[in-house]
Amino acid sequence: MSINLRTVYAFAREMYPKLSKETIQYGTAGFRGKAEFLDSVMFRMGVLATLRSRFKEGAVIGVMITASHNPEPDNGVKLIDPKGEMLDHSWEKIATDLANVSDQELEQHVSKIIKDNEIDINSSSCVYVGMDNRYHSPRLLKAVADGVIALKGNVREFGIVTTPMMHFFVVASNTKEVYGKPTEESYYEKLISAFEKLRNGQLENGKYRNRLIFDGANGVGARKMLQFIKRMNNSLDVTVINQGIGPGKINEECGADHVKVQQRPPVCMPIVEPFTRCVSVDGDADRVIYFFTDETGQFKLLDGDRIATLVAGYLMDLVQSCELDLRLGLVQTAYANGASTDYIVNDLKVPVSCVPTGVKHLHHKALEYDIGVYFEANGHGTVVFSDSAKATISEAAKTKPQAQTLLQVIDLINETVGDAISDMLLVETILNQKGWDVKDWISSYTDLPNQQLKIQVQDRNVIKTTDAERVCVKPEGLQDEINQVVANYKRGRAFVRPSGTEDVVRVYAEASTKEDTLQLAYEVGRLVQKLAGGVGPELVNPSNNAHL
Repeated sequence: MSINLRTVYAFAREMYPKLSKETIQYGTAGFRGKAEFLDSVMFRMGVLATLRSRFKEGAVIGVMITASHNPEPDNGVKLIDPKGEMLDHSWEKIATDLANVSDQELEQHVSKIIKDNEIDINSSSCVYVGMDNRYHSPRLLKAVADGVIALKGNVREFGIVTTPMMHFFVVASNTKEVYGKPTEESYYEKLISAFEKLRNGQLENGKYRNRLIFDGANGVGARKMLQFIKRMNNSLDVTVINQGIGPGKINEECGADHVKVQQRPPVCMPIVEPFTRCVSVDGDADRVIYFFTDETGQFKLLDGDRIATLVAGYLMDLVQSCELDLRLGLVQTAYANGASTDYIVNDLKVPVSCVPTGVKHLHHKALEYDIGVYFEANGHGTVVFSDSAKATISEAAKTKPQAQTLLQVIDLINETVGDAISDMLLVETILNQKGWDVKDWISSYTDLPNQQLKIQVQDRNVIKTTDAERVCVKPEGLQDEINQVVANYKRGRAFVRPSGTEDVVRVYAEASTKEDTLQLAYEVGRLVQKLAGGVGPELVNPSNNAHL
């Protein structure tokens, strides 16, 4: 096999010229932007995935084309490493530089990547590619595939799949099918089999009722949930709304992000009895949140913090009942509600770690435990089990039924990444076994009121943080001012962090009352405007009976 890079990049310039002059950054979950400017980025990520596969001695690398919870005009791309993780941090800069280099410099730049990383350009490689159901995804998938083929790599296209399914396929292939077969049918079979074994024919228990409304965000998650329903033996009664059929657009007034941020049900919500369990996933089905309305019609949210505490408590009970010496821990970000952290530490007695925002940070920290549970408040998360923990549980399962249950739970969980459908099936399993309804679940602790603001600034890079983004070290003096303000509020907590994608600073605040929380957020936001180069309109003081 011989590759002429000059011919490759002549083709790239002709078929996928770089149209945008704006710098694009590889963020927490890859590149995102307006679809019309991403063709060159996609071609180059096909090239990069092929190089990464060769760098990893022929291991399968995944490429997922999606903009997740972003609106329909956007698209994006995520690269998946051999063990199902996000792209290694050391290659994020390589990806960013490659996406932004000019067409004229492309050939030289790729040659430098090959040389710097000592890649055998003639070795074997394999790239798996999938996409969500946005109308421009097929075009962008072709660009990725052309990038792979240009370097004479092997490409396998999976068509429309969820992001978690792509992670599953990559791991399945790289474990020589120990994790499962890299097929859509194998994914369904593994999760459904584990779920129905755990259910064991008991569809209802105590206050738990076998009824669920599923908001698919008009995305790929809706399509795949319908496929799950076809294959399940009536073990879960699910009604799917926002299926992506008709005029509804992906994530528009629906989906996990909309429901959480707006604190209200999605569009097309049917009339249901109070306290009916409802689920929303995002456009690529890697986030999940629960919600319901009470007897007065008031909206109630059960977000990633609630899922994390439910799962951690359940697993801790199983581990203790098996008398296993396993270290279980829960990983959160600074956005986790303070009440959830108190409940986990003081009531569940589960160790808690805090890391910077971004699933990659949570996942890596979770790997330090025998059993690591992590969920962002937005509903993105999973559980990971170490190899030694699995061996210990397998040995115990020979004599202890609770350990057999743990093994089935492991099969139900997609450990590679947050998986909305897998996580939902896990929650349904736990609620069923506990005999809980949503009232039982939400009453485990009371959330502190919280508020988030976006403050426009001239340059977000003036903000530097440490201690998992909870402490601001630059500009000097800002953290001292924040500390003085926070001290005036009962159970007050606030932090600021720069956005990863735009020139805004995000403010988070919580306190014992909603009024105090709004006022605290306002005061911290004003400090950011004053000390960090605010350029937006001045915030309105909520004490003047105005909204922020």
